[in-house]
Amino acid sequence: MRRTVPPSAEIQASIDRLLASKMVDDPSQMLSELARLGARLIIQRAVEDEFDQWLGRARYERRPEAGPGKRNGFRPRHLQTGEGELRIEIPQVRDTIRPFVSKLFPKWHCKRLLRTDPLKALVIGGFVRGLSMRDVESLCEEAGLGKTSKSTVATICAELRERFDAFCRRSLYDVNLVVLFLDAIYLPVRPSGPKEGVICAWGIDENGHRELVSVRLGAREAKEDWLELGRDLISRGLAAPRLVVADGAPGLISAVEQIWPRADRQHCAVHRLRNLLAKLPKSEHDRVRFNYWSALTDATSVKDGKLRLQLVISELEHRGYESAVRCLADDLDALVVHLRYPLRHRERWRSTNLLERSLGEVRRRTKVMGRFPGETSCLSLVWAVLDLFFSHASNGATFTDVDRQHLYRIKYRQADPDSPDEEVTAA
Repeated sequence: MRRTVPPSAEIQASIDRLLASKMVDDPSQMLSELARLGARLIIQRAVEDEFDQWLGRARYERRPEAGPGKRNGFRPRHLQTGEGELRIEIPQVRDTIRPFVSKLFPKWHCKRLLRTDPLKALVIGGFVRGLSMRDVESLCEEAGLGKTSKSTVATICAELRERFDAFCRRSLYDVNLVVLFLDAIYLPVRPSGPKEGVICAWGIDENGHRELVSVRLGAREAKEDWLELGRDLISRGLAAPRLVVADGAPGLISAVEQIWPRADRQHCAVHRLRNLLAKLPKSEHDRVRFNYWSALTDATSVKDGKLRLQLVISELEHRGYESAVRCLADDLDALVVHLRYPLRHRERWRSTNLLERSLGEVRRRTKVMGRFPGETSCLSLVWAVLDLFFSHASNGATFTDVDRQHLYRIKYRQADPDSPDEEVTAA
């Protein structure tokens, strides 16, 4: 339904109704509600005034000299304040070269970390970005926020852990993933002992949006660790993805085939190449690497991809590299399954590089922490870094109508295994 009045006018009307009501019997509740509505009104009017100046004209005003652009509704943003969570409506615009970005709600600012308390934002943001405790203390002093004690930091970071707990419990019934990436990173989770695996899962949904769905302790990346992750996702409502991209760890492969038996499983092409080159002399690396990627990139279908890789295998066999032959021939069907998917997404979906890049960001930002005091602190910080990374990195997907039809056919084939499987070429 079309909005005929700005959000600020609706808030003002709510204040007028509150003042005209009979809540005087409970003055404390009335004052609390007035404070909340008043804070919303101030921020909402500031955003609307900023938008009018950016657009060059007020609501319903016509100015020939004003630039292009039409109002296109509002999108909600939530702000946590001392008066509770406030909903602020951010104006949207169409028919312009660039979108409207409010100075009060900058695009680069992660909405999940947005807080009115600058001390909280600075401390949490500093840790997430990889600063040490000493760096955070110095930063707070330079910002004029006073000296920050370790107890204060601990209290503030407890809020981060609460948000991570909410992330672990959130419902996934509305998340429909096209592709799911699985990988792990090893970190010093405890004050002593060896590094342990933190296993992560994120994907791209049917609208092309990035979705981080799980961050949990995986110990040694055993089959049971991945089974536990998959069962948790299913219990929270996640439907089976069409494609699962993972490395060749036996426990992971077995778990994926048990949890999502009808989903396509893509063996990470980068991991397979690393394993292959490890079994060859350095003098052969450049040639084999070129032939390997050419076979996957130039292939027009699953069948064509397998034939091209078989040529690479035959060449290795002719040269006497038997261990390399066994490495490349193993799990060959899973290495080319990405060739069933839309051509423009194949190169990005044939490996876990997208997830590995974000895990590299985790490693870089957590390196200054040394050893973590325990798994709760480790997991909450890993989640915060990944959440921030996926909120800003441009690694989603754009699906055309042809892509959507292609993905629908794959979904139908997976739901009905007896239906004839069709090869889709680059044409």
